[in-house]
Amino acid sequence: MLSYQNKPPAGGYEREILREKGQFWTPDWIAEAMVGYVIHNGCDTVFDPAVGAGVFFKAAKTLAREIGRDLTLQGSEIDPQALNLATRNGLTAHDLAGVKITDFVLNPPTGRFKAIVANPPYIRHHRLPQQTKAEIKAFGVKLLGKALDGRAGIHVYFLLRALELLDVNGRLAFIMPADTCEGVFAPSLWGWITQRYCLDAVVTFSSDASPFPGVDTNPIIVLIRNAPPEEYFLWSKCTRHETDQLKSWMRSGLTDTSGNDLLIERRPLSEGITTGLTRPAIQAEANGPVLGDFVKVLRGIATGANEFFLLTRPQADLLELPDEFLRPTIARTRDVVGDTITPDMLRALAKKGRPTLLLSPDGRPVHEFPTSVRKYLAHGEEMGLPEKPLIAQRRPWYKMEVRTVPSFLFAYLGRRNSRFIRNLAGVVPLTGFLCVYPLQDESDYIDKLWHVLRHPLTTANLTLVGKSYGGDAIKVEPRALERLPLPKPVVSDVGLVSPVQLLL
Repeated sequence: MLSYQNKPPAGGYEREILREKGQFWTPDWIAEAMVGYVIHNGCDTVFDPAVGAGVFFKAAKTLAREIGRDLTLQGSEIDPQALNLATRNGLTAHDLAGVKITDFVLNPPTGRFKAIVANPPYIRHHRLPQQTKAEIKAFGVKLLGKALDGRAGIHVYFLLRALELLDVNGRLAFIMPADTCEGVFAPSLWGWITQRYCLDAVVTFSSDASPFPGVDTNPIIVLIRNAPPEEYFLWSKCTRHETDQLKSWMRSGLTDTSGNDLLIERRPLSEGITTGLTRPAIQAEANGPVLGDFVKVLRGIATGANEFFLLTRPQADLLELPDEFLRPTIARTRDVVGDTITPDMLRALAKKGRPTLLLSPDGRPVHEFPTSVRKYLAHGEEMGLPEKPLIAQRRPWYKMEVRTVPSFLFAYLGRRNSRFIRNLAGVVPLTGFLCVYPLQDESDYIDKLWHVLRHPLTTANLTLVGKSYGGDAIKVEPRALERLPLPKPVVSDVGLVSPVQLLL
């Protein structure tokens, strides 16, 4: 379940429990809109594969009263305690009689349904038990004929199982995180879905209209029918929180387009899948330049224990660690003011007490290090660092990843308009950044590239390759960043030529 009925806990134990169970409840204005879509075909049963607090059941009862129709409520729920919230939300034992306590994906119902509506659990892949991962992967292989990327969360498998159970001409409405349409698995997933089902519409939300303020995930709604695929789909952006227009549109079968709270356009399905179903239809120039023509991108350094390897200058001096094992570093995007890291900025950060040094031991045996380094590594062993998941993969455990100083950094996940950063301070970044290495090291080439990277048309294209999160945040992986389309006029105006082209 992606969202929370009121405001989600900001942190601590309660927020961690929500993350573990993936339970964030759907607000009424969204639930009633989604139910309105799935019952438009005149069905008599609504099925929710992740009942939780029962918001979709409650919405179905509300709409049934409004239209004078009886609706049977059925569903699945793996967490019996969640149903306690359903009763507190006003549902009766009769309302919940059709709910089975079971794992919907791995132990699905035997029937098929004309109306399926859900906010499936949003549990990121790294939080799933290995046994669960293996079982849902096997289900995916059986259904799709090949395995999805391991980063697909369990919400993706809820969608697949629900589609498998969707009756002919039945309707499905799912609200899910945007990574369902933006992750590395998305083209394969949606290629399979849209070859077998009709994608009626995708609903996105502006940051001001998000149904789930306080949740750092960008939600989308997908509306699908078990009918022959069509060449076009409706792409909508909701621009006002708690608008009634969304419910009117969905209840009308997507024909009522009155009002100004929904921006609706008809888009070719092939374009939508290529661009990313959550993204606006911004077409890159065919065969135009991409960033990978000019640079190589690597992620920043993953220490596995920043509290040990990331140091302030006073800490390093107190520990008497030699400079030969220390590298200037930047760890947090908020430590960078503006779009350039300079030596003065690094000194200012150090003066504020921010860590700007990375302990970077090589792989020599411990006894060959100076005494001060040996003592500090022994402290790391006392802390249990060699057993930490990432560090345990290194041989020896203290050998730090190595990165050449990059000319540019890229904010891995951020809300700033300027995401590329010029590195004039010789820092190596941690995983809050990507390292951007020009394919040529001539100063003229780097200056021209910098002009292109900081251009507004370039940063606007990030929506074509990034994964969107709450509050207009965008996350871009290394290979995706290399696919970033560059504006051809800007590249031409500065005379930037790809080293690959020069060899042709």
